[in-house]
Amino acid sequence: MKNKNIALLTIIILLALIAGYVDLPKSPGLHIGSFSRDFKIRQGLDLQGGLQVLLEADLPPDQEIEAGSIDQAARIIGNRVNALGVVEPLVQTQGSRRIIVELPGVEDPEQAIATLRETSLLEFVDAGNIFLPVGTIIQTTYPQLWSEGATTHEVGPAPTITPTAISPTPSPTPLLTATAPITATTGLSLEVPAVTTEAVPIAAAPTPSPTPATPTRVYATVLTGNDLKAANPYRDPNTGQFGIAFELTDAGARVFADFTTAHADYDRTPYYYLAIVLDKEVISCPHIKSPIPEGKGEISGNFTLDEANRLAIQLRYGALPVPLRVETTRSIGPTLGQDSIQRSIRAGAVGLSIVLLFMLVYYRLPGFLANLALILYGLLNLAVYKAGWPVLLLIGLVMIVSYLLDRRDVWPALLGVVLLLLTFGTAIAGFAGVTLTLPAITGFILSTGMAVDANILVFERMKEELRAGRSLGSAIEAGFSRAWTSIRDSNISTLITCLILYLFGTRFGAGTVQGFAVTLALGVIINIFTAITVTRTFFRLVFDWLGDRFRVHRLLMGI
Repeated sequence: MKNKNIALLTIIILLALIAGYVDLPKSPGLHIGSFSRDFKIRQGLDLQGGLQVLLEADLPPDQEIEAGSIDQAARIIGNRVNALGVVEPLVQTQGSRRIIVELPGVEDPEQAIATLRETSLLEFVDAGNIFLPVGTIIQTTYPQLWSEGATTHEVGPAPTITPTAISPTPSPTPLLTATAPITATTGLSLEVPAVTTEAVPIAAAPTPSPTPATPTRVYATVLTGNDLKAANPYRDPNTGQFGIAFELTDAGARVFADFTTAHADYDRTPYYYLAIVLDKEVISCPHIKSPIPEGKGEISGNFTLDEANRLAIQLRYGALPVPLRVETTRSIGPTLGQDSIQRSIRAGAVGLSIVLLFMLVYYRLPGFLANLALILYGLLNLAVYKAGWPVLLLIGLVMIVSYLLDRRDVWPALLGVVLLLLTFGTAIAGFAGVTLTLPAITGFILSTGMAVDANILVFERMKEELRAGRSLGSAIEAGFSRAWTSIRDSNISTLITCLILYLFGTRFGAGTVQGFAVTLALGVIINIFTAITVTRTFFRLVFDWLGDRFRVHRLLMGI
């Protein structure tokens, strides 16, 4: 048993060292291969200020807005803001036509505003045998699609094919290429055609040159952004160019496969073009070299990283159900001055010091061990705030290991499994840390008091057992076992309350309530680990080393 306790203590010390590394004021972060994470404190709007944007429906005042449209627009904007990496934004509706967005710590207000209000309709358009230069504004059949019978047709003067004189002229070279020859198992690479201005030798006979289409031609829409399953920015390792890698839904992939199969030119002229159009403006016009069955591809061009990221966000989260205009924008200073922040930190430090001193004076040795666990509790909380789900993953694994080393109680394993499931859920949701606002700090301080409360329950039960004449070893185990049910029930009640508060904040846009709920819930979860697993490990080791020798010193045990 002693060796098992030493092994568990070693694991706890390693966990403390990892938490200390994350908590360093200038922690270098963790960068291993493709995994990269910076460890930094994220401050909310009340601590660092930010940007407030008031959006209003860009419709005539007398036009009625469809029920639920503003709420849906607010949800889409919330998704876009989260994808921008803005932590704990506030997105809430105001009346039936307005949305208020508050963004803490935004570094590029113009990019944020553009991402919020732009609708970005992506279309894959049947251009036929006519090459459409980048930047051409066209008309499409949307909302009618090619799969519904839409065709490219004329509504005015048709484009003409004119002979090109035998002279050096710019020659567009639209290509549909991939990193390997396109076959039934390769993806699609859509590249903006490059135009060269070098002299090109031309054969003696005049060669027809396609004239860019006029707006009198209406092009059939084959697919839209609604058929996208995923869209993410990427950087070509060969050229260094930024682009957007996309994947179509199963239904979209089938339509795309049918269209490319029917119109593949197999690199023979005349080429058959499939234009990629964003908000009726051509951004790429490759020709269809061969059938594309997989529904995966890339949109590449002269994008900067910010442009590629913004376009991917707009495509991923779709168009807004109603057009919005920016009514007002203003920068918001911290609602708490720097002096108020320093006073809050000082008050928290003084309060924590008083609690530690009380535990040490009243409970003596048990209080000292509880203080060590409480310090670890603070380190782990701060590490979760900075690093997010990886720290929760480590805590869950340590709880499972503690059960494997000591199988007398099954609840550490159950809690560890629950925490692992919670960790996987938060990892999928992209939980990268907590935004510290004043309510969030309040939640942490409240959870600290609850952590001390758990230790007090254990110690009082332990003292009762010692007064009843039981040995120190059995008193320690009985104290933890008898107190566990009370600790479990109180913590479950608190977690249910946190869930209600979080859902309330989600439904009514009360981001500050969400912050309080998140930090309080995290504190409760970590408290179960430190107040039970860590403190009991300390007690068992002290008992193993000293035995019953200090049982006669009642003052040492706080009796």
